[in-house]
Amino acid sequence: MVANSSVKQLVKILIGAAWIDGKVQPEEREYLKRVATQSGVADDPEIQPLLYELRAVLPDECYTWVKEYLGDRPSSEDYERLIESLSALIYSDGDVATEEAKLLTRLQLLDPSNTAQKSGQNNVLKAIQKLYHRWIDKQA
Repeated sequence: MVANSSVKQLVKILIGAAWIDGKVQPEEREYLKRVATQSGVADDPEIQPLLYELRAVLPDECYTWVKEYLGDRPSSEDYERLIESLSALIYSDGDVATEEAKLLTRLQLLDPSNTAQKSGQNNVLKAIQKLYHRWIDKQA
């Protein structure tokens, strides 16, 4: 199965998000391997060294991948797919690290449906609550 470039890019972002707090948790590692296999990119030469932690991913690299994935005018579908995928990863270990919360905050600012700028703190709280509820729903 040959994955399209947006699927591959999404998997790279997930791997970068797992590294964003400095180390990949065992639950994150398991989730990443499952997603990469299901997406058909586990054997991709660009994904393999990242997936098997042969090299670390720096936060700036992860943010660059997010920008490349979403582009200048992200569609609601791409944005939602990214948020849902990241929420599953972030909550896979049952803990939201500070760096992961920062990533969610930055993503909230890129939301194409977010036309009015609200209080940043409320946006972050709502985004985290929404992600947590989605994660709980998927676990049930």
